[in-house]
Amino acid sequence: MHDTDLSGGAAHVPHRHDRAVRIGIGGPVGCGKTALTAALCRVLRDELSLAVVTNDIYTTEDADFLRREAVLDPERIVAVRTGCCPHTAIRDDITANLDAVEDLTARFDPDLVLVESGGDNLTATFSYGLVDRQIFVVDTAGGDDVPRKGGPGVAGADLLVINKVDLAPLVGADTDRMAADAARVRAGRPTVLTSVRTRPDVAEIAAWVRARVAARAAAA
Repeated sequence: MHDTDLSGGAAHVPHRHDRAVRIGIGGPVGCGKTALTAALCRVLRDELSLAVVTNDIYTTEDADFLRREAVLDPERIVAVRTGCCPHTAIRDDITANLDAVEDLTARFDPDLVLVESGGDNLTATFSYGLVDRQIFVVDTAGGDDVPRKGGPGVAGADLLVINKVDLAPLVGADTDRMAADAARVRAGRPTVLTSVRTRPDVAEIAAWVRARVAARAAAA
């Protein structure tokens, strides 16, 4: 298992020779990024070749969880320990993540690589030198005002996922308002409201991912 630490050096944009679609999954701590990553692996692994890169500041906790859950062959899951704010490793100095992605693509020639960020705030975005598309995850327990607040993650991600809708009644969150606020700030980009826990097939999100892979294959 090729876990790695973030090292110094300027970020660089890769020369792409592989077929993999690279999708970043970001969002605040506890929003369900790892659960979504696991769900996508379970749903898509029989039809696509997958690999995963996870990010944690000091541990390999998320990668360890995915390996324990056997969502993929363990060798297809790599952990990056950033040692710094999560957004630094996915946007500002992407070296360690890019090295991990390129190693996985060289070894497995996957159709899809998922890059899960460490938990970050609403300003977190991925460098498009690292990923092709971005999913940003928020959840109802984080407050139903989060979509209204916007920020680069909420407003600019290719897909916004509002997770844990099953908890909305328990925390007093208005999911209709969250959906409406998201629509206002996202300029037509898609939003999915779901509960990864109660809807583990993540059908709408998996369909969106499949479409990205199909588009890459058609372009090739």
